[in-house]
Amino acid sequence: MSSNRITDLFKIQYPIIQGGMVWVSGYKLASAVSNSGGLGLIGSGSMYPDMFRQHVRKCKKATRNPFGVNIPMIYPNIEELIAIIIEEGVKIVFTSAGNPKIYTDRLKKAGIIVVHVVSSLKFALKAEAAGVDAVVAEGFEAGGHNGREESTTLTLIPMIKEKINIPLIAAGGIATGRAMLASMCLGADGVQVGSRFAASIESSAHSNFKDKVVDTKEGDTMLTLKEIAPVRMIKNKFYYELASFTKEHNVEELKEYLGKRRLKKGMFEGDLSDGMLEIGQVAGIIHSIESSEDIIKDIISEFREVKKDITNLSF
Repeated sequence: MSSNRITDLFKIQYPIIQGGMVWVSGYKLASAVSNSGGLGLIGSGSMYPDMFRQHVRKCKKATRNPFGVNIPMIYPNIEELIAIIIEEGVKIVFTSAGNPKIYTDRLKKAGIIVVHVVSSLKFALKAEAAGVDAVVAEGFEAGGHNGREESTTLTLIPMIKEKINIPLIAAGGIATGRAMLASMCLGADGVQVGSRFAASIESSAHSNFKDKVVDTKEGDTMLTLKEIAPVRMIKNKFYYELASFTKEHNVEELKEYLGKRRLKKGMFEGDLSDGMLEIGQVAGIIHSIESSEDIIKDIISEFREVKKDITNLSF
C-alpha cells in the first residue's frame, strides 16, 4: 500500500490504528498490531500509573515499530500519566473525552504527535484549533463512550473532511477492508478499528467476553447512559437492570450505581451477566477470534480486492 498522510505521520506501513480500549488494549495487543504494520495503542484508562508505565516499557521491548497510548482526559491521575509519557519517550498520544487544549501544547513541546478523538464537526474544529496533528472522527456505531449527537460514521466523515485541513481518521463500525475503503472514499486518510481487535487473541479481555462478541448479532448492542455520557454496550442482565434503575433514580444515584467496577467485571473478569460489555454494532460481523496479524492481513487483502472491483462498477 502506498503512503498517505496517516502512514507518513506515524511512520507505519498501513493506515490502520487499533483503538486504545480500556481492559482490552494492553502492551500485548498494541505491540502485536504495531508489529503487523498498523499503529497499536495502549489504553491507559483502566491502568494505575505504575501499571501504565510497565505496559509502556514492555511495549517498547516487544516492538521496534511506532506505537502510541490513548488517554481519556477524564482519568483522575492524568497528570501522572502525562509525566510518564514524557519520561518514557512515548512518541504518539491519542486523547479523548475532554478538551484537547489542556495538554496538546505541552505534549507537542515534548516532541509528541497528538491526535484527538471527536464525535462531531464542532469538536473536530476545536481540536484543529488546539493544534493537534490529526483527529479521529468516531461515529455512534462505535462501542464504549459515544457522542451525544449520534452522528453516524457515514455522515460524520464527509462533514469533517469538508472543514478541516489536518489528517482525518475514521472510526465506528469499521472492521473490514470494505469498511476501510468506504471510509477513505468518504475522505478519511486512515481508520481506527476497535471491536475487531477487542476480540483478538492478543486482547487482554476475558475469553468469555471475546466469545460473547463473536455471538453478538444485529441489534444486540444499544446506546445507553445518555443522562451521563452515552455508552454502547451489549444488552445483558446488567443492561436491563440499568435501564430500570435509570428511570427511577437521579444522575448522582446513577453514577454511584455504576461505580462498582462494572466494566472490569464484564470485559476483564468475564461476568457476562452483571458486568458492562462495551462493543460496537460491527460485532455482528465478527465471527471468529483471530490474531492481530491475521486481522490486519485480512483487512488489507479485502481492501485491495474491493478497490479493484469498484473500478468495474457501472450504472
